[in-house]
Amino acid sequence: MKKMYLNYIDSFKGLSKEIWFLALISLVNRAGTMVIPFLSLYLTKELNFSESDAGSILVFFGIGSLFGSFLGGKLVDKVGFYKIMIFSLFVTGFGFIGLQYVSSFWGLCFAILGIMTIADMFRPAIFVSLKAYSKPENQTRSLALIRLAINLGMGIGPTLAGWIIVTKGYNILFWIDGITCIIAIVIFYMLVKEQKRPVAENSEEVTIVDKNAAYKDKSYWIFIAICFFMGMAFFQLIITMPIYQNDQFGLTEFDTGLIMFINVAIIVIFEMPFINYLEQRNISATKLIIYGSILFGLSFYVLLYNVWVGMLIVSIVIITLGEMIGFPYTNAYAINRAKDGNEGSYMALYAMAFSLAHIFSSKTGLEIVANFGHQVNWFVTGTFGVIGAILAIWLHKRTQKGL
Repeated sequence: MKKMYLNYIDSFKGLSKEIWFLALISLVNRAGTMVIPFLSLYLTKELNFSESDAGSILVFFGIGSLFGSFLGGKLVDKVGFYKIMIFSLFVTGFGFIGLQYVSSFWGLCFAILGIMTIADMFRPAIFVSLKAYSKPENQTRSLALIRLAINLGMGIGPTLAGWIIVTKGYNILFWIDGITCIIAIVIFYMLVKEQKRPVAENSEEVTIVDKNAAYKDKSYWIFIAICFFMGMAFFQLIITMPIYQNDQFGLTEFDTGLIMFINVAIIVIFEMPFINYLEQRNISATKLIIYGSILFGLSFYVLLYNVWVGMLIVSIVIITLGEMIGFPYTNAYAINRAKDGNEGSYMALYAMAFSLAHIFSSKTGLEIVANFGHQVNWFVTGTFGVIGAILAIWLHKRTQKGL
């Protein structure tokens, strides 16, 4: 036990104080992001929209995320990540507070579109900040620490949110979401100072060879497609999974929050030591992405056996393993592939892949559920993971050739 504890502590060594502060604000922000995992249930059960209408509304969630990621990437390259992070979280906080007062179909569509456009300007900015505040050899572990903080927050948030929904209703969640966004960015502004260049390159001039390099990089586009299909699978956890758990097994929002907490607990306890272990063995990022995609697909295929509630636990454990292997290394691949000076464009495409996945995943998943049932949706979703794995094998072979 002592050796395991020491290995766990060692996995955190060498990270900059700015990365720890970024982890802190990520924890505060994500702990407050309570309504998002229950947004599909809120729309169908609280506001009485059909699954089809809820899917259409959530499409605007994805479109806003797509616009925000693209706009954020462009602005990061022009004005820097620091200003974008402050603007995004501060305005998003007020947007979440106001969202509770919107209940019409088109009102929700455009409100969610606006909020997510501003909110997801944050994503390319925080990815670039990792490169600015960490040494190259620590970037994957720095990301893992941020992910640990985000997942810990997402574990605290949904678990607490489920209890709040059952006892107090949904409205208070919007206040918590908004206020924690504002608190998080105030903490960030107070604790972290702007740094315009990566710490390892302060003494060098950064020259942009081609500002459109990201858009001409064939291997990177294959990688973006992999991220898209991984996202298509993963987002079903927050889009159709809560509805499935309620429809199939009669679970409440609180029960759903507890199951989500299993995901968080595994990541918090095991991800950092696991990443440290993988880093020491120098396994290629593309190979790990292959394994992650396979596990994503498997986690949904097991749900085809739908007569035992325990299969929900099996599924969440498998997808968590896939998440631990896949997501840190998709981010590491994107950061390492990015050219100095136009990191924002590379990271914007990376973020946009998941935003685009959210658009199609929302509508596709809920339409399949409405017309064909949950089992067909799980088969289709599992297949997305398989497609991602096939593309990852292609990318791995290209990478081995230096392409």
